[in-house]
Amino acid sequence: MMKIEDMKRRKKELGYTNADVAERSGVPLGTVQKVFSGATPNPRVDTMEALEMALKEPIPNVHSYNLETLGREVREEFAAYNEDPSYDEKGIYKVEAQVVNSWNHAESSERWQHQGQYTIEDCYAMPDDTRVELIDGVIYDMSSPSVVHQFFVGELFFQFKTCIRENKKPCEVFTAPFGVGLDLNDKTLVQPDVSVVCDSNLDFDAKYYNGIPELVVEVLSPSTRSKDCTIKLQKYMMAGVKEYWIVDPKYKRVLIYLFEEDVLPTQYSFDDTVPIGISGGKCSIDFKAINKNLDRWNR
Repeated sequence: MMKIEDMKRRKKELGYTNADVAERSGVPLGTVQKVFSGATPNPRVDTMEALEMALKEPIPNVHSYNLETLGREVREEFAAYNEDPSYDEKGIYKVEAQVVNSWNHAESSERWQHQGQYTIEDCYAMPDDTRVELIDGVIYDMSSPSVVHQFFVGELFFQFKTCIRENKKPCEVFTAPFGVGLDLNDKTLVQPDVSVVCDSNLDFDAKYYNGIPELVVEVLSPSTRSKDCTIKLQKYMMAGVKEYWIVDPKYKRVLIYLFEEDVLPTQYSFDDTVPIGISGGKCSIDFKAINKNLDRWNR
């Protein structure tokens, strides 16, 4: 994690004001001012993570890496191959590999040179092994999830699915990578860890769901904690998601936002049975049982 002095230096490089950092991170302006002035010498970990993420936003600049140029080389190789059947087909694969390798080893600022301008079409044009989310035209890398992260996603999927089937609700449960176009435009495509969709017009042949899930769950990890607790929290609330769960394996807690009732969350521990708000009291998730299963594997 970046130290405060490093953050100050990065903030100066980017030309950000305290207000800019507050807007990008979701941290209150007063807190940002106290952190950078030294009035708060030991900020909370989640505050520091949110600030670090805001300061890691790429600088719009001209870089040596250019995916368009490499893509043109691929097309030229194919053209040469089509004109001459004896052309060495390995040449095509070599350039294709160059595109993917250059993408995978590029810095984030080299990959995302036009932040704020990207569309869903750009996301689907990326290399197959590159996972990203798009929020308001800004692309965010998604690292590979950990075993613990996937354990919780699997357990939650099973319990949500069981609830829906037992109560014969007209809903479906999906796990990432399941694209959700929250804003019903081409500027946002998120991949919630778990989504509960209750939509009679759900198109199973579509590339992604262009609508608003009833409930969304994000399982926190070191690389997504800041985004899930700030940027995506606000995005889900403004888009009209009814219920948002933040599951935190590190601190063994669950935050439940019922946006139609209150903007403040209710906090539960991993010893609790957590009610599913949209079920009207008919269903709940037994986190004590989930945690017990996890402890069984950790022995």
